[in-house]
Amino acid sequence: MKRIATLAVFSLAAVGSPAFADGPTTPPHTHDATTHAPAGPELGIPAQAMPAVAVVERFSAALAAGQLDAAGAELDPNVLILESGGAERSAAEYLGGHAKGDAAFLQTAHIQLLRRTAQVSGDLAWVASESELHLSKDGKPVTVLSTETMLVQRSDAGWKIVHIHWSSRTKAPGDHH
Repeated sequence: MKRIATLAVFSLAAVGSPAFADGPTTPPHTHDATTHAPAGPELGIPAQAMPAVAVVERFSAALAAGQLDAAGAELDPNVLILESGGAERSAAEYLGGHAKGDAAFLQTAHIQLLRRTAQVSGDLAWVASESELHLSKDGKPVTVLSTETMLVQRSDAGWKIVHIHWSSRTKAPGDHH
């Protein structure tokens, strides 16, 4: 599993970092639209992108709930997931390994969606999200800034996630997304 010196989210391979040695190191890959900043997230989502955004939200919610089969149902079998300089090249590879650590980590964090934007071009859509992940490490609060890009493709099987890139880092005082 990957370490999180500069956490990589909605990240993709986790457990055992210097910062979070007691648990998964991958910041939650969660896009839970139900956990917002008090003022709510900034959203830039045209109507034609809503089906792709719904796929991202279902994937994230299922992963956070530890429902790996449901999360996997949103992934194309040949999904490419990039994080922290590493790659997972299929849904089976991700679900058979890193996804378990991601799910466990997400159960310990509160995800605050700050911004989300999306666009569609033909049968491809991209969904970009910025979040803060709030958790506790050694009894002290920790905030992780997280960014995520997902490419979602429309096919006969519906919209499926074909690419994910997660990146994150611990928030320093005065740091902003």
